[in-house]
Amino acid sequence: MDAPARHLRLLTETIAAVNSTLDLEEVLGLVARKVAEALEADACFVYLYDARADELVLRATHGTRVEEMTRRPKMRPGEGITGSAAAERTPIMIAAEAHLDPRFKSFSNLPEDEYESILAVPILAREKLAGALNVRTRRPREFTDAEVELLVAIAGQVAQTIEHAQLYADAQRRVGELEALARISEAVSESLYLEESLEAIVNATMEAVDATGAALVLEDGGVARPEGRAGAFAVRIPLRWKGRQIGELVCDRDTDFTADERALLASIAHHAAVALEHGRTVMRGVLAQEIHHRVKNNLQTVASLLRLQARAEDGVDPRKALDDSVNRILAIAAVHEVLTEQREEEVDLGELLDRLRAMLVQGIGAGKRVEAELSSVSLAGNRATALALVFSELFQNALEHGGDEVRIELASRNGSALLAITDDGGVDGDVPTGTGLSIVRALVRDELGGSFELRSDRGTRAEVVFPA
Repeated sequence: MDAPARHLRLLTETIAAVNSTLDLEEVLGLVARKVAEALEADACFVYLYDARADELVLRATHGTRVEEMTRRPKMRPGEGITGSAAAERTPIMIAAEAHLDPRFKSFSNLPEDEYESILAVPILAREKLAGALNVRTRRPREFTDAEVELLVAIAGQVAQTIEHAQLYADAQRRVGELEALARISEAVSESLYLEESLEAIVNATMEAVDATGAALVLEDGGVARPEGRAGAFAVRIPLRWKGRQIGELVCDRDTDFTADERALLASIAHHAAVALEHGRTVMRGVLAQEIHHRVKNNLQTVASLLRLQARAEDGVDPRKALDDSVNRILAIAAVHEVLTEQREEEVDLGELLDRLRAMLVQGIGAGKRVEAELSSVSLAGNRATALALVFSELFQNALEHGGDEVRIELASRNGSALLAITDDGGVDGDVPTGTGLSIVRALVRDELGGSFELRSDRGTRAEVVFPA
């Protein structure tokens, strides 16, 4: 077969091979292998042109493995022999000692100096630079005009295939980006819990850009949802809401991020900012609703106690009635304070009763010796308010009417809780009565679902047992 016929067949086979797929990496690998085979060269290097960076980036090789390179060789048009062919839009052929040419550019991880000859041609798509490729031989070789024309023809056809593959890759990447943003939007809109939204954002971020790690750093410096590990490259994208930075999206990877990936991360950061503000708004609304609910319930309790006090017929001094009401209100406030500090729905009764003890001793228990043995018992907030009122009435009564010593006990017993207040005063066999004890009995029965017992025998002992 004569040379023109052989070249035509090689051109046809090469183009058919590279047109068999739209996967860009596969296309470039086929180009490198088929071109080297067509011209019986020892190596072929294929560069793609990155217009944004104005760089030719080595993307595929035959004769050396580009996948094993830690840093891909790059050059600007005009640099090196291949870069000069790209800049001048014309083939460059050097038959021997190509590494001695003044235009030669060496790369520490690319052994081009072991080759004698080079034939480099630009890859042009409708007169626009798309890349460049070269073939190399270890022995000196003078490429014929026909071989140069063959490589130019292959490069021209390959340019269209590369363009189509890039469009396909861009479309696939865009689909992936839209899917990632859709997942984030869904998580932000559907979840009422900020933690769930942040977790979805971090996981989607890592998947979208194949990251080794990601995290959301909040404006106070706290880190929310850290996942994975640090990489050689990191990008930090600010989270902005109404012109104010409220945090950062941090993403790590072992390879650098492209401009498109940084743009995607910027979109994700916007969604993260929306999620943060959405979650905070929801939590503020829930918190406000809970505060209003508690305040309303507490005010209703205060009103009920004041009405009960007003209807009392036991001849209580107005000043003492007012002091008693103040102490009841302070007991309710202590429960609210504990709930607010802990930000939980349950109260540690040991801590609560210790606060109330200190408050009442300071007010009316001067000179009394008070011993307390308080176990850790948890109770829901609404029931804790009832118990605080019960304790306040019983402890105040012991301080006012008991002897010099008062003992407080809080313990767990077989799924129930025991509150006991004992003093060394009182009259044997005389069980006190009054408005305060009426309040205690009502609260223990209706709010705590427990039992109340008051005994007077060489002192007074009040016991409250209720389900814990």
